[in-house]
Amino acid sequence: MTDTVLNNTDKNRYELSVDGHLAATYYRIADGVITFIHTEVPDALAGRGVGGKLVKGALDQVRAAGLKVVPQCPFVRAYIEKHPDYADLLKQ
Repeated sequence: MTDTVLNNTDKNRYELSVDGHLAATYYRIADGVITFIHTEVPDALAGRGVGGKLVKGALDQVRAAGLKVVPQCPFVRAYIEKHPDYADLLKQ
């Protein structure tokens, strides 16, 4: 599995390619805030930690860009709850 999470700005999603499958988390950006809308991990990748790697990579890039996060996506929200070191990214 690759650890390279790419920001596909044309499609408003962060992507992680694994074994020929694409996992993605979709977003909107406005006024310095990124809103994560939906995360998709193909069934073929289920149970392998791909979703976590994807969200971690996305959040690391969001932090580097200085953005705040609104986690509308339940998967992203749960990831941040389980990893409080990302809680500082949440828009208050």
